[in-house]
Amino acid sequence: RRAAEILCEDHYDLEKVKDRVLDYLAVLQLRPVLKGPILCFVGPPGVGKTSLGKSIARALGRKFSRISMGGMHDEAEIRGHRRTYIGALPGQVIQALRRAGANDPVFMLDEVDKLGRDFRGDPASALLEVLDPEQNNTFRDNYLDVPFDLSKVLFITTANVLDPVPDALRDRMEIISLEGYTEQEKVIIAFRYLIPRQITENGLDTDGGIQFSDEAVRFLIRRYTREAGVRNLERELGSICRKQARRIAEGRHEKLDVTPQVVEQDLGAPRFRTDTEVAERTRRPGVAVGLAWTPVGGDVLFVEAGRMPGGSKGLIMTGQLGPVMQESVQAALTWVRGAATQYGIDPELFKSIDIHIHVPAGAIPKDGPSAGITMASALMSMLTERRIRPNLAMTGEITLTGQVLPVGGIKEKVLAARRSGVREVIMPAENEVNVREDLKTEHIADMTIHYVNSMEEVIELALENSPATRE
Repeated sequence: RRAAEILCEDHYDLEKVKDRVLDYLAVLQLRPVLKGPILCFVGPPGVGKTSLGKSIARALGRKFSRISMGGMHDEAEIRGHRRTYIGALPGQVIQALRRAGANDPVFMLDEVDKLGRDFRGDPASALLEVLDPEQNNTFRDNYLDVPFDLSKVLFITTANVLDPVPDALRDRMEIISLEGYTEQEKVIIAFRYLIPRQITENGLDTDGGIQFSDEAVRFLIRRYTREAGVRNLERELGSICRKQARRIAEGRHEKLDVTPQVVEQDLGAPRFRTDTEVAERTRRPGVAVGLAWTPVGGDVLFVEAGRMPGGSKGLIMTGQLGPVMQESVQAALTWVRGAATQYGIDPELFKSIDIHIHVPAGAIPKDGPSAGITMASALMSMLTERRIRPNLAMTGEITLTGQVLPVGGIKEKVLAARRSGVREVIMPAENEVNVREDLKTEHIADMTIHYVNSMEEVIELALENSPATRE
């Protein structure tokens, strides 16, 4: 119970992680000799992966030791140097245990996805022995050259993305995802942790010279920091505190009540557009809204389809699309051409027109296997002159026969949809289990989620019934 209180005191939400730590503690009480699990926290920057390690150490009453794996490319950093070399040292693991002064600390290996590899060796392979509960009770450091028992250490690794982590290493770790926060969660985190910390760090706690309103924090989250974590939010709160510190230093001691107007005055023009952007962009036929996963959280993606007389070029794709996304476009076009007569499109039309698919923000490379139904909907919208319904976004892959396949990153995508003012989301029926498991009622709030199995269902849900009138 005490550990649960400490974890809740230091971090808001993150129930999965807290549950796993409390399960470990419960088993430790029943069986004192327990191998330490190897946990891997995966999530976007700023969601609290590293600070969570410190909280776990505090909750367990153990020492905390941390080494950053970012850019480490020498195998000897893990295993140590043989003593025959001049300047030989034990590896980072043994050194960190010596610094901690205990053989059972909470040991954090930060940024394990950013390990390097070159002619000096592969540290990821050297970590295989360290992070295997079956082998690490006889870990042999080259410098010590005697077996050392690491099985009591609670290893925690962190990563932004799992893809660069070798399969063999990933197999040894228990993956726990931290996907990001909703607006309401960010507001609570801001008032509970970030604002008090920034007020103290900027010397405003003695004067009591600043107070943030709920509307100001929400305005800051919506219009200045559209992100999964809270690092940028803390930065912007710090900027406002520094402006007030400067006013006090200049002799103006009146208390500042931060409102949305004060935020705009101190931070300049808002960086993100309002929640109405999705509705505005889809006012014309041929524009669909997709949902994308990125290493820093989810995002909305606009897909535009256009046509022009010609027929010589066939299909044009622009917007820095990667090979997987280009294949999604071609699969979507094949399905649309195959279903043309079903939706009142003349099959002969394709011989006399060129089709252009464009994904705006052309300077940003885009790739991934979840834009198929968005591409097909944009094409169908353009060819039938029927608009996509406002405030609707979708994610899912398409097959040539029109089946909708499941995709990943569901929680990040739904949170991104909410941040952008989307009211309805279309997703594959097989992803319903992810929604039930990863999303709470407050994450979905007033959004409607439609589950589909085929492209026909997507068209039925996404397109307005009658062709749009030209404005």
